Order: sequence, then structure tokens, then C-alpha cells
Amino acid sequence: MFQMVEWVASNVFGEPAILLGFIVLLGLVLQKKGFSKTVSGTFKAIIGFLIIDAGAGVIVGALNVFEPMWKEVFNLQDQPLGQFMGQEGFNAQYGSAVTLAFFFGFVINVLLARFTKMKFIYLTGHMMFWTATIFAGIIIHTVGDVPYWKLVTFLAIFLGVYWTVQPAIIQPFMRKVMGHDNIALGHTSASVALIAALLGKVVGNKENDTEKIQLPKGLEFLRDSNVITALTMGILFLVGAIILALKDTQGAQELIAQSGEQSFFIYAIIQSFMFAGGIAVVLLGVKMFIGEVVPAFNGIATKLVPGARPALDAPVVFPMAPNAVILGFLGAFVGALIWLVVIGNTVAYIFVPTMIVLFFHSATAGVFGNATGGVRGAVLGGFMTSTVVAWGQFIMVKFLISSTNPDTAMWAADSDMFILGPIVRFLAQLLL
Repeated sequence: MFQMVEWVASNVFGEPAILLGFIVLLGLVLQKKGFSKTVSGTFKAIIGFLIIDAGAGVIVGALNVFEPMWKEVFNLQDQPLGQFMGQEGFNAQYGSAVTLAFFFGFVINVLLARFTKMKFIYLTGHMMFWTATIFAGIIIHTVGDVPYWKLVTFLAIFLGVYWTVQPAIIQPFMRKVMGHDNIALGHTSASVALIAALLGKVVGNKENDTEKIQLPKGLEFLRDSNVITALTMGILFLVGAIILALKDTQGAQELIAQSGEQSFFIYAIIQSFMFAGGIAVVLLGVKMFIGEVVPAFNGIATKLVPGARPALDAPVVFPMAPNAVILGFLGAFVGALIWLVVIGNTVAYIFVPTMIVLFFHSATAGVFGNATGGVRGAVLGGFMTSTVVAWGQFIMVKFLISSTNPDTAMWAADSDMFILGPIVRFLAQLLL
């Protein structure tokens, strides 16, 4: 029985495209759509999601050049972490418990959506898995070798509640961002999105919308989000490349060697265009994906969980304010550099900015900050993202997960995990 549940959790819930395809298929069947519409809708939803995933992969590829470039610029080295279990050892010992908690947590989420006023079903599968993994690591670090059934039960209940409550808390601002109430945000950037939206209301000006910035006629090309993305990232890549070219270190030479026979400056500029292309692909996939998911989900909302809405991955908000996406990232980038210096000189911790986390979270925060506070809200939302990630990484790695998998926490832990981590630790001490 448990082996079958583990197989379903790994191969269906662990594969977001399959999970979302199944949800669309179920919704269309419940609405008694014809065979042609059912097949078409299911396939287009899966293809749309995979287009988003492909675009995200292009973005990640560019950031995997960008991140080591700027680490070398600031002479950053990975933090020495001492003795710990590591992700591979952790998976070997606790992987099945994490998988079962992931599955039963989703069941609890659906039940809570069915029988409470919080009608949200969390569908961001990869984030669900990493959240379960990080929280499990905190629990093991806190209470030691907890009995298997206690670990699964505690994790499943906590995750089920989190996956239900998180979309509900951010939904008032999600409605403002999207202009409708058809979908929710199901992502671990919800905390910084909420902070950005609240701060935007206080210190921003929503009339100064990022998408309505007034420009002189000669600069009207900057109204195109693809152009502004490529230009902004091009400047950052090129500045980093110039600094590396002036440095006479082994690390700089190794990075420059990645371009092979091609000029490293041209290589860096191409990466900026790749990044912009990845954003464009994500936006295309979102349009196709949402066009199928929302109508299909009406079947589930009508038949199984009345009033339910799907809580989806962060990129679903990017098309609503593409300029805010970039302004959010710029705010986070500057913030990361500031906190790098401050944390290093106060608590002697070398904060390693994880650009993949910073981009997706600050982009989301930028969109929400813009919805309530315009340009100022978007930039401030990005800065607050870097603040949460920088100090959250320090607290997580040093105090919450140092004996299990702090290496994973440095690159896989996200804003919500950093904020909820101390709560998980407290509850584990109290109940386990």
C-alpha cells in the first residue's frame, strides 16, 4: 500500500506537468466535455506548462553563468559547513517519509479546501517537494531520530495547512494583480510578495505603475519588456565580464575559459539575450497554460470541491507586469550586495546570493509591490526579498538545519521556508 502511495507521489505529484495534466483531464471529464476537447485541453495544458518549464530552464542557464561571475567579482567562496548528512544521505534515510508526507499533505489540502472557506488547491509540485524536504531536515536537526510515523504525520499536517492557508492569505493582493479571482498563487515566494504588497501600500504610489512609465520619444523602445530585460541584464553581464577580465585570478580565468574560442564579452552579452528569451518563453507558456487550466478547473470546483481555485507557480503573475519583474530583480540584486557586506562584517557569515531563488522570488515580489505601490513598490519588494533570503539563509544554515542538509538549504530553500523554519522548529520541540 505504502509503496503504491510512494510511486504515485513520486511519479504523479512529483512531476508537475503530469499532475496538472491530470487535473485538467479530470476537470474536463467532470464537465462532460467531448473527447476532442478533453484531449486537446489536456495536451495543451501539459505543453503550456512544459513551455514555462523550458523558459525557466533558459533563465536558470543564464543565471548559472551570472551567479559565478558575480561571486568571483566579490571573491565569494562557498561557506564551510562542517560535518552534516548532505542531501544524498538525507534522501537515503528519510526520502520515503518526505514522499509520503508530500502525498498525505496534498490530501489534507484538498480536504481543507472542500470543508473550509479556504478554497485553494496547491498545484506547484516541485515546490511542494522541496518544502517537505527542508522542513523534514529542520525536524531531524531539532529532535534527532524521530519515529517514522511521527515525522510523516507532523509533516503532512503542517504542509497540508500551509498549502491551504498560504494562497488564502495572499489572495486579496492576487486579485489586484490579476484583475480576477480565477487563480491563486501557490509558491514559496508568497511571504515576500505579501511584504512587498503591504509596503507598497504604505510607501509607494500605485499611480506610478511600472507598465505606464512615461518616456521621451527617442526612448520609446524601452516600453517593450523584452528590450528592457535584455538591456538591463546586458549591462549587468557586461560589467561583470569587464571586471573579470581585469582580475588576474584562477577563478576569473576559469570562467573566461567557458566561452571557448568566442570572446568572453560576446559570450556574456549572449547570455543576457538568452535570459530575456527565457522570460519571453515563460510568458508565452503562461498564456497557453492558463487558457486551459482555468476553464478545466471549473469542473473540479463545481463537482468535487465547490468554489475551489488552483494555486499555481509564480510565473503566472509575470505577464501582468513584465517591467516590475525586472525592477524587482534589480532591487534584489542591489540588496544582495548590501547584505553581503553587512552580514559578512557583523556575524561573519558569507552570504552566497542564490540568483535563481532571488530572481523568481524578487520578480514575484516586484509584481505584487507594483500592484499597490508602482515603481517604488516593485523595487522595494525586490530589496525585501534579498533581505529575507540573506538573513534567512544565515539563520537556516547556522541554526535550523546545520546537521542535516545545509548545502541544500543554501540553494533550494526559499522565502517562505526561511520565515516558517523557526515555527517548524518550535512545534517540533513541543510536539515530537
